[in-house]
Amino acid sequence: MISKFRYLLPCALAVLVAGCAPLTVPPKVEYPVGRARLVLPPGAWQDLGSTDEARATLQTRAVGLSGAQGEWLAVLRVQTNRTGDLAGFPIGPGDCPLQQNVTVVDAAAGSPVRADCLRLKNWGSSAQWLEKNRPDLAQWLGGRQIVLKQPYSYLSYRYATPTGAWVVVDALVDQRLLGARPRNNEEFLVAGRPAQQWGQDLAQAARLSVSMMDGYLAVPPFPFAEAASKK
Repeated sequence: MISKFRYLLPCALAVLVAGCAPLTVPPKVEYPVGRARLVLPPGAWQDLGSTDEARATLQTRAVGLSGAQGEWLAVLRVQTNRTGDLAGFPIGPGDCPLQQNVTVVDAAAGSPVRADCLRLKNWGSSAQWLEKNRPDLAQWLGGRQIVLKQPYSYLSYRYATPTGAWVVVDALVDQRLLGARPRNNEEFLVAGRPAQQWGQDLAQAARLSVSMMDGYLAVPPFPFAEAASKK
């Protein structure tokens, strides 16, 4: 019997030591924005500040992800209701028009009483595209002297319910975080799928945040974040 305990004791100690080992998973960064909790994937995120919009019921917060050399890899702006006191469906947010060279998904199917609009422009860094299509965002970036590493993709998601719940996400993301450079025709044909899936996952997280008591909105990890960090 003593010999059995002699063999079991090292195993028990090994399990105990492993259980006490420090966690290697980096903590997630979290910021409040209105009624929501904006939870970001691991990375060198920086808070770029929050503002109360002219419509007093909304608040916007911006965050930025920097790379190893201090360059900007991603910028996100998130807008939500300031509190749980909703004021009904806002006027005009249901528009989700098609646009050339932009992937548009209108899950609300043109509904006049709700909005569920996802837009993705793979080459958001094309000359003057952002200035022509989102002059407010371009002006905001210029006012803060934020210049993203190119090329980058542009993603916009807008969600609104008949009761007045509201979530808007604008994202500018270094293309290396969303896809690998294609090496042949086959890879070129599917190169945009990871970015589209990331956008759909982000949209789902925004939808779910509306139903959460604490507004938990978890931004999904970028599919190629690890690969981009090694370049």
